[in-house]
This record gives sequence, structure tokens and C-alpha cells, in this order.
Amino acid sequence: MISITNTLTTTAVESLELNHANSKTKQVDFLQKVIEGLQDGILILTEIGEIVHANASARSICGQISQGISQANFVPPAIWHHCKSLIDWSLFPNQHIILSDEIVLNKLNIFRLRVRWLDVDPLQRPCLLVTIENKCETLKNVAIAEVKKYDLTPREAEIWLLYRFNYSYKEIAIQLYISLNTVKKHMKNIHAKRQANIHSEN
Repeated sequence: MISITNTLTTTAVESLELNHANSKTKQVDFLQKVIEGLQDGILILTEIGEIVHANASARSICGQISQGISQANFVPPAIWHHCKSLIDWSLFPNQHIILSDEIVLNKLNIFRLRVRWLDVDPLQRPCLLVTIENKCETLKNVAIAEVKKYDLTPREAEIWLLYRFNYSYKEIAIQLYISLNTVKKHMKNIHAKRQANIHSEN
């Protein structure tokens, strides 16, 4: 009888451990999918610049910043420079510092960088968490939402998108092969639609 009880107890414990392991695996898989699905780049680096993890966005952005250099464990110097600055600041251990800056390649490629320490497990060496926001993608999403909100025509949408990217009227005209007066006319219509929308919301 004791033997059967021990066997049942052992089986129940093994079953609980297996369920717990399966649950942990599912949580890890879920978090992995969330991180991979983020629009922002997520880089986790060691103190010597080795990549612990990089999501798809981070790999893509690093390729853009390093102008096509796509080595598996390559951190662009522009990013590593900010990481080194944080490491140097670590002379003040009790301060939770987040370094933030922008990397500007051109008007359509501006990246907001944030670097901070990530202390996941006190038994392991701390890592650096680098988040990289593609500002132009964020701005593009805002502009697309505004196009729908203000009910802009396809041509107005093109002009508004370039305007939101800080193109001058003259640059918009050159980009879209239209006259400066045409740009001004469309922008006047866009601003009228925006004002009408603001009044309708009040």
C-alpha cells in the first residue's frame, strides 16, 4: 500500500513539474512573440558589446545604421558609443540613468535611442537594454491616422505625409513633380479640413 501511494505521489509531483515547465515554456514563447512583433528595436547587450538578444526590428535598424553591414553580432558604433557612455556613468551605481539621443541618417531615417541597465538576475552580470524607435515610422503612422481623420484625398495625403516629415513646400513640389502653387492650394484645403475637424470635436 505504501509503495502504491509513493508511486502515485511521485507521478503527481512529476505531472505538476511537467505542467509547470510547459507553462513556463508557453510564457517564454509568448514574450518572444511580443518582443519580435514590436515596431521598436530591442537590443540586449553585455558590457563588452556582445548581443544577447536582438528582435527583428533591431536587426533591421542596425543594418540601416551600419549601411548594410549585416554581421550576426555587430553593434553599430553609433549605438555602442551610447552604451559606453552609460557604462562610464556606472561609477555612480545608485543612479538609475537612461541615456537618450537621436541618430539621424537623413530626413526619412531618424532613430531615437534609449540605453539603460537591465538587471534581470542578480546572479548574472547585468546587461544593457537598448530600445530604438524609428521616428519616421512612428510619424508615418500618425500621419496615416490624420489622413483618415481629416478625410484627405490621395494627393492631399501624399502632400501631408511629406509635410509631416518636415519637407518644405518647395521640396514637396519637387518630390511630387507639381508646382509650388499646387502645393500651397492643397495645403490650404488640408488646413481647412483640420480646422473643420477641430470645430466638430468641440
